[in-house]
Amino acid sequence: MNRELKIAAVVTEYRKYSHAQHIVDRFLYGYGWDGKHHRPNMKVVSMYTDQVPESDLSRDRESEFDYLKIYPTVAEALTCGGEKLAVDGVMLIGEHGDYPTNEKGQRLYPRYELFQQIVSVFRESGRSVPVFNDKHLSWKWKWAQEMVDISRELDFGFLAGSSLPVARRIPELEFDRDEKVTEAMSLAFASPDSYDFHGLEVLQGMVERRDGGETGVVSMHALRGDAVWEAMQAGSWEDGGWDPELFQACLCRSHQMEPMRAGLGHSFPTFDELKSAWKPIVYRFQYADGLKATMFVGNGLVTDFTFAARIDSQPKPVSTLMFLPYYDLQNFFSPQVHHIERLFETGVANYPVERTLLTSGLTEAGVDSLYRGQRRIMTPHLRVSYQPSDESTYWRT
Repeated sequence: MNRELKIAAVVTEYRKYSHAQHIVDRFLYGYGWDGKHHRPNMKVVSMYTDQVPESDLSRDRESEFDYLKIYPTVAEALTCGGEKLAVDGVMLIGEHGDYPTNEKGQRLYPRYELFQQIVSVFRESGRSVPVFNDKHLSWKWKWAQEMVDISRELDFGFLAGSSLPVARRIPELEFDRDEKVTEAMSLAFASPDSYDFHGLEVLQGMVERRDGGETGVVSMHALRGDAVWEAMQAGSWEDGGWDPELFQACLCRSHQMEPMRAGLGHSFPTFDELKSAWKPIVYRFQYADGLKATMFVGNGLVTDFTFAARIDSQPKPVSTLMFLPYYDLQNFFSPQVHHIERLFETGVANYPVERTLLTSGLTEAGVDSLYRGQRRIMTPHLRVSYQPSDESTYWRT
């Protein structure tokens, strides 16, 4: 493509280490890719910032790049101050910022509201352009589904989700399309309604390639406190827990496991050590085709993301680490930006938005199960079926 594309960025805030900074900066300054410094053949020409904290960087970027202008509304950013859509693609980055939290603990980021303002411009202009949405589609299932439905109605490429499924993997693990997967697990850190989404995207990005493709999820059961340790001692999914060898495989892939004993960062923790140092939340959920899945999220054990699974073609669990190197560089955003570029160039998402529709719903269902007193809930609305992309989309070394 010879023509330089014009891109609009709609962000909640633009400060150091925010997702907006990691993603938009790569379009402005370029980034390392395929052994060289790559500069996208597109310019971020307009921006809307919903909040401007004291640590804001957006105004500095506007001063540095003479082609970038910040506008007071989403509509003006997409029309570049005119009356009709004037850009070739839109990045919606609704992560970080000072927003309220509801009684369930969900941070009410206005992704849906900002999305509606974007598509309003599309409707008024009589045409659409590709949209990238960072992380969850929305904290509310109904809104997430509506966003996907509108993308189909207006016929624009829609890419969404976490940077984790496209990050490097150590070792390089990807299932053959006829692989039968019986039980899967992911291990994450931090807290629900934020990093649980990353853990769910890790797991979903792996298991969607199983035999038959994705069938959706029929139930969710979230655990915390004593219920976690009771489940861990149960010894199997059928008895209310999970496969302990999968947990061991996940933990032993970690590059950033917290040492439980002084001077011993390589020892496998005992049950009592785990119980005293780690306060995880666990999501146990079952797919329509019978696949069983468990996702752990919590601080005190690891500070990275791993995956493990039982597959019919191997007698032992298979496992991998989603490699997240060097906090300052945050290079795991580079493959995600690579896919955003492809979206804007081709108009087609390299992987299906249905993945993130499902993980958005799983995140809400997990939080809802906790809110209802750790009750197992049925999720007929999450029977989201789709086929993954044929090509591999993670960053291979």
